[in-house]
This record gives sequence, structure tokens and C-alpha cells, in this order.
Amino acid sequence: MKDTYVRKILTANVYDVAKKTPLELAPNISQRLGNQIWLKREDLQQVFSFKLRGAYNKMSRLSEEARAKGVIASSAGNHAQGVALSASRLGIKATIVMPRTTPPIKVQAVKRLGGKAVLHGDSYDECYEHARQLSEDKGLTFIHPYDDPDVIAGQGTIAMEILQQRVADIDAIFVPVGGGGLIAGIAVYVKYLRPDIRIIGVEPDDAPSMYEALKAGRRVKLEQVGLFTDGVAVRQVGKEPFRIAREHVDEVVLVSTDAVCSAIRDIYEDTRSIAEPAGALALAGLKRYVADHALRDQNLVSIVCGANMNFDRLRHVAERTELGEQREALLAVTIPERPGSFRRFCRDLGKRNITEFNYRYADAARAHVFAGVKLTDGAEEKEALVAHLRKEGYELVDLTDDEMAKLHVRYMVGGRAPQVNDELLFRFEFPERPGALVKFLNHLGPNWNISLFHYRNHGADFGRVLVGMQIPEGERERFRASMDKLGYNFAEETDNPAYAFFLGAQDGNTG
Repeated sequence: MKDTYVRKILTANVYDVAKKTPLELAPNISQRLGNQIWLKREDLQQVFSFKLRGAYNKMSRLSEEARAKGVIASSAGNHAQGVALSASRLGIKATIVMPRTTPPIKVQAVKRLGGKAVLHGDSYDECYEHARQLSEDKGLTFIHPYDDPDVIAGQGTIAMEILQQRVADIDAIFVPVGGGGLIAGIAVYVKYLRPDIRIIGVEPDDAPSMYEALKAGRRVKLEQVGLFTDGVAVRQVGKEPFRIAREHVDEVVLVSTDAVCSAIRDIYEDTRSIAEPAGALALAGLKRYVADHALRDQNLVSIVCGANMNFDRLRHVAERTELGEQREALLAVTIPERPGSFRRFCRDLGKRNITEFNYRYADAARAHVFAGVKLTDGAEEKEALVAHLRKEGYELVDLTDDEMAKLHVRYMVGGRAPQVNDELLFRFEFPERPGALVKFLNHLGPNWNISLFHYRNHGADFGRVLVGMQIPEGERERFRASMDKLGYNFAEETDNPAYAFFLGAQDGNTG
């Protein structure tokens, strides 16, 4: 059977639509990891994904009768575009069933490539069943995204190219896994010619369909899967890919959303291209594998399988990437509610950049602060910082790995504080450089109590800061003069309706 697949891969018909993508050295991540990291750039295909290889190879082999009737597929993403483009090149009518929740940009991409988009259901499973039913009712050939020998062979041409591009000294190839078609094609070809090369699959820890199947020795169906890495969010791997994986895949590793976000940045820093989450999945697994096995001086290949990134995800990726690299700690800290305690806390943090600070007055005794702190030495530095703060008398909880805190709580710290009197609200622009926040706090001194503070470093030239302070009527002119002397741009927002709705005291005593 292995010989059969190798012949199918060697004779696969993909290059009418696909191009031989480069295998590029990633210098920055290579230097950091102490290994030679090579990126197979499938994101450079004309539909920004490897999927057109398998789709075209399958469709080019259809009989004239099957071509005349047309094809159908179910997909919300890259497979849809691969089928639509292949159909256009081959003169075949293509229908793509997509969930109603599919972003309009992906629906338009299918139409632009000549496919007919049919929106049905709210999930992939629903549109898959509908596509299967339409296939049966209308005699259309169903183009499976991964569980088909011709599709697998088409994806396997990636392995053929990798070995042609760097045949001598590859130690391992890391492959993203969804339904399993890609890793099946790569594994069966590589293990035939170079059984010494390790084939390592990578899945998100919230969609471990191949991992669980290999562990159980049979295909399993997950009850649910996470959707962030949507290109591989498959509840059950394909029957044929699983059979091949059991024989030829050495291992599957799992990675977190934060690790994927970090890998997206790594790819960007080395290529100036933005991979989709599934496209960066293999690199995230490679990084984890290197750390777990203390690898040095090896040649490791990562498949960058796609770049169909939804633009609105970029903010989420940017915020989570620091956590994925353990470059940021999130801490819930209790400090005394008195003037100067905030300044003392910042001093006790040492010469570290504060990436985020959320605080709202709660009661007269204690204040609970949500703080983000920049790290340079990862987990060891975080543990040392936590120990130091506890030694200084602070009560704190490490929230760095708390999913709810990262997704929700950080944005919800605040609310009304009815017992706060004489509160004024200001927006400030702080220069984004070490010491800017401490300079502000030192300038305030013990004169005015901070009752609200929100700051998040977004990598701009200036940090946007929202500050509430208790300033009695007779001291407001002195306060403004003091702020003018500080030299930071600021504007008062006490009359802002959003403040009145959500943050200001309801008794009207906001100053």
C-alpha cells in the first residue's frame, strides 16, 4: 500500500494550479531555539493554502461523465477555495456548501473563483450532511477535504518538494493536523524514502482528534472542538488518514491558543507574512517539542499551511502572543487603599514594563489590582517576581494561565464606586518607555488619591491611560497646573456619557 501511495504522489497532477513553494530558513526563530528552523511556505499558494493540491488532483482524475455533472464540497474555508479554483480551471461546475456563520469574505472568495456558494446550517457537520445529500440527489461528485486517496496524494506532493529542496539532513517535519489528509500524504512519502525523519503532528489542545485516536487505537469523535484554530477544528479524523497515521506518524503534540498566537508572531517576524492560526500550528508544536526534548543543532521543518486570516482576529492574537511566549505575567494583587500604595507597588515591581493595569476603588481598606507585567526570562522570572511580591507583603494570585481572566475578567475590572467622592476622570497619553508610569505617580505624590486606573500597552508610541482621581473642589486648579508641568497630554472626561453610564457614582457626587 505504501508503494501505491508513493506512485500516486509522484504522478499527482497538481502543478496546473499549485506552485512549488519555497522552503525558507527562519533566522530569528532559529537563533532563539538553537536549531535550524525551515518553513514550508504553503501560505504562498494563490488561494493562500495547500488545499488546492488535493482538490485539483482529485478533480483532474474525474471521468468526463462526472465532470459534466459537477462536483460538490462542504467547507467554510480553504478547501472551499481550492475546490472552486480547481473547478474553474477544469471547466467543472462546483457547489460549495458553507455554514450560515461563514464570514462574508470567504463566501465572496468562493464566488469570485467561480463556485456556487450554498449557505446551510450553523456548523460544519450540518453543511457536510447537506452536501452529502445534494451529492446523492443530483449525482454530483463529493470532493472530500481529507478522507480520499487522491486528495491525500495531492497533499503528499508537499513532502516530495521538501525532500527535493533539502534531502540530506532533515531531522523532523512538523505538520498541522485537522482531518489528517496533509499529515497522511507527507508521512507515507517521507517514511518510504527517509524513515529516519520523524513525522510529528500538531493539534490544538481543544481539538485533539488525531491525538485521542492514536491513544485509543481507534477513531474517536470529540464532543466539541475549539474554533480559534478553525482550519483544523475537526471532531473526527478521516478513516484513511488515521490508518496511515497509525503506521507512519511518530507522535502528535498538543499546543495552546497562546502558543499558536506566539507562533503567528514568530512567522511574521521572519517573513512579514501573517499566518492563519492553523498555518502557525506546526511551528507552535515545533517550539514545544524543542523545549520538551532540549533539542540543539537540528534541522526542523514546519509546514505553514495557510494564511487566510480574518482581520478581526489580529487584536486577539496580539494580546495573547505575549502570554504564549511567557513574556507577560498577569497578576491579581491586593494593595492597601491609601495614597502612595500604587506607587509603592510599581516600585516593588522593579525595572519592568507594566503592560496593563486595571483598578477601581472598592472599599476604604484594600484595593484589588489586575496587573500585566513584561517578562524577559519567562517562567523563572515570573516565579521570582511572585515570590518577591509576597515577601513584600502583597496578597496575589497568578492569573497568567487562567483562561477566564485572559478572555473576560481583564476587560471587566471596574464598575461603579458609590463611596468615591470628588472624583474626576482624565485621559492621559504616556510615552511608551520604561519609567513613564512611575514618573507620573511620583509627580502625583500623596496629594490626590487614584480611584480608577486603566492602562494597556498596545505597542504604539503613546500609551492610552484612563485615570480617576479624588480631587476636592478647592484643589482642582492646583492639580491642572501640576499636570501641565508634568508634560503629558491629557484631557478631562468627567462629563463623558460612558463614564456616567458605567463608572461614575450613581448619587451624582462625581465632582
